[in-house]
Amino acid sequence: MSIAQGSQQFVVVQGLRMEVERRGAGKPLLVLLSEEAAFELESPFLAELAANHELVIPHPPGFGRSERPDWVSSPDDIAYMMLDLVEHLGLKDIPVLAFSFGGYIAAQMLVKDDGFCSKLVMVDAFGVKIGGPYDRDVQDIWTSHPDKVAAWKWADPAFGKRDLSTKSDEELSIVARNLESFARFCWDPYMHDPKLKIRLHRVKVPALFIWGEKDGIVTTAYGKAYSELVPGAKFAAIANAGHYPQLEQPRATLDAVNSFLG
Repeated sequence: MSIAQGSQQFVVVQGLRMEVERRGAGKPLLVLLSEEAAFELESPFLAELAANHELVIPHPPGFGRSERPDWVSSPDDIAYMMLDLVEHLGLKDIPVLAFSFGGYIAAQMLVKDDGFCSKLVMVDAFGVKIGGPYDRDVQDIWTSHPDKVAAWKWADPAFGKRDLSTKSDEELSIVARNLESFARFCWDPYMHDPKLKIRLHRVKVPALFIWGEKDGIVTTAYGKAYSELVPGAKFAAIANAGHYPQLEQPRATLDAVNSFLG
């Protein structure tokens, strides 16, 4: 089986069947994908990362082929499930690489228990409220015009165009399911947990926040303020990249990740 294909297993956590993929070889790396997981799994970034790491990629409830019961209603719920999954898989002293919505989950996990984690990399993550009650920290991606959303997401909006006609019905179902679950978990409160901000001081592991310089969904100012809530965290910006630098600028993002992880 190729590195790109990897291996797949289903693990039962809290009575819920969760899909876990493994790719590559080397030191294990826990990867929490974004809401664009269906496309990240096919990306050159993950393929290159798997050349030097064994990627452990769990799919949260409602993503991929993982079940989504009604009682799982927030990233806070998902975080407890992920911590149980980490324990079930026997993952210890493992770095965590988390993107966008995956970063929201990672932050929720580590404020509860960071004992399993050696280092944390957050890429254009959601999760906290930086401004005041009437400040828009995160752009409205659900009710805004698709062209405007594309301009926020990508340094080059044309990069975000997908030819979905090449996808199978099963693959299209997963793309739709991922977006539906993303909306379900982040709609209210919108893209953040009001309590997370005051808990981030509990994260004691070395951390790096990577941000696309042209991210219009959550700006670099948001990213820097987010990073300052984690003691000792570093910040790095990726030029000519929007909200998904791992997709738009994979080499620069990979260099930043590898330099930090060592």
